[in-house]
Amino acid sequence: MTAHTERPNTITVRVPLTFSVRGGGKSIVSPIAPIPCARTDNAILIALARAHRWRQQIESGEFASITELARANSVNESYACRLLRLTMLAPTIVNKILNGHQHAGLNCLLKPFPLRWDEQDSAFL
Repeated sequence: MTAHTERPNTITVRVPLTFSVRGGGKSIVSPIAPIPCARTDNAILIALARAHRWRQQIESGEFASITELARANSVNESYACRLLRLTMLAPTIVNKILNGHQHAGLNCLLKPFPLRWDEQDSAFL
C-alpha cells in the first residue's frame, strides 16, 4: 500500500476567496458567488416604524397637529414632516425595505418623492 492513495470518486475544487470585515462581522467575498442581499438598514426600519406610529398618534387625536407631535418628541417640525412622508411609500417599496432589499438610503427617502406608487418604483431604483 502506498502512503497516498487516490480515491477514484474524489474531486478537489479550489475557489478563490477573500475575507472582508464589515460592521464588526466577517464575510466571505468570492468573485463567482452571487451578490448577497443587502442587510436591512436599521435607521430606515426605525424611521418607518416611527413615522407610522406618529401618523397613528395624529389620526387618533393624541396630538392635534404635527407641531404638537414634534414638540412632544423633541424634534423640529420639518423633520417630523419628512418622516411622516414615509407613510406614503408604496407597499412594494416598504416590503423591499423590510426584506433588506432597499435601493435607497434613509437620506434619499427623506427627500420629496412622487406620491403615485407606480412612479415611486422608478424614483428609487
